[in-house]
Amino acid sequence: MTPVQKYRQLCETEESIPLFSRDWWLDTVCGISKWDVILIENKGRIVAAMPIFKPLPNVVSMPSYTQTMGPWFASESSDTKYRTLLGNRQGLCADLLDSLQDYSSFLQQFPYTFTDWLPFYWKGFKQTTRYTYILQDITNTDQLWENMSANIRRNINKAKEKNGIVIRKGIPSDDFLNVFKATFQRQNKPAPKDIEVLKRIIKVCRKRNQGDIWGGYDETGRLHAAVFIVWQESSAYYIAGGGDPALRDSGAHSLVMWEAIQFVSQYTNTFDFEGSMIPGVERFFREFGGRQMPFFTIKRGRLSLFNRLMIKLRDGLK
Repeated sequence: MTPVQKYRQLCETEESIPLFSRDWWLDTVCGISKWDVILIENKGRIVAAMPIFKPLPNVVSMPSYTQTMGPWFASESSDTKYRTLLGNRQGLCADLLDSLQDYSSFLQQFPYTFTDWLPFYWKGFKQTTRYTYILQDITNTDQLWENMSANIRRNINKAKEKNGIVIRKGIPSDDFLNVFKATFQRQNKPAPKDIEVLKRIIKVCRKRNQGDIWGGYDETGRLHAAVFIVWQESSAYYIAGGGDPALRDSGAHSLVMWEAIQFVSQYTNTFDFEGSMIPGVERFFREFGGRQMPFFTIKRGRLSLFNRLMIKLRDGLK
């Protein structure tokens, strides 16, 4: 049995594997032949796993619309002392790193729950700290409302009471993609080339009942703003969103996000905004009242000119 086959079996039974590292997600965003997994086993039990996306045979990178990957560790006994747990995981990371030595370039973003990157530092990897915002206990909507900034609450009320915005779940993908692309046009940035990947994610997540799109429409049927959210038991995640540049002042984006958060609270107790280093986007997330959490981008090596050209060619053929 190959490592990928073993990992697929693990994904069927292990609920703690994050959504972005699950086999069905990797099939969707990478393609079945473009991802692999490094496994560490002990007495026939998988104790650590690290899925990797390989756009080229000797390159490890991040697939589109995927916030984090990184190592997964099997749970240990609840009475394991912290120093023992830390030492065990450092040892497992060292074993995983032995299998990464043959790759000329490595870049992954690790989840905020991964706090000890020392084994990677000791092997010459570099780290950049990024930030996300996390809402916890999202079933407590009264507390969520109190923790929001006055500006977000005002926008939500304005969208509903002044502008008559109505929220619809399950809106057409094409409607969402139109406002998604329009957001990039407003910022004078090229639209993402991997729109087909996003379409696949939406289709698969809807089929699995693990994701959907919410849109805010006015009484004339105009779509003001929309968000795409995915979820599993451990967390929900904001994947993508956008709005009509001509209708930005309606408050619809705040209302759409608020309605989506309330809906996914039936599946999970945590909402991850996925973070942003763009000041305006970071402020929007922060004003929803989430807790700032650091996470790591870890890398080693540089892409050669040939590899950069090959990846650009691959992206152009998607």
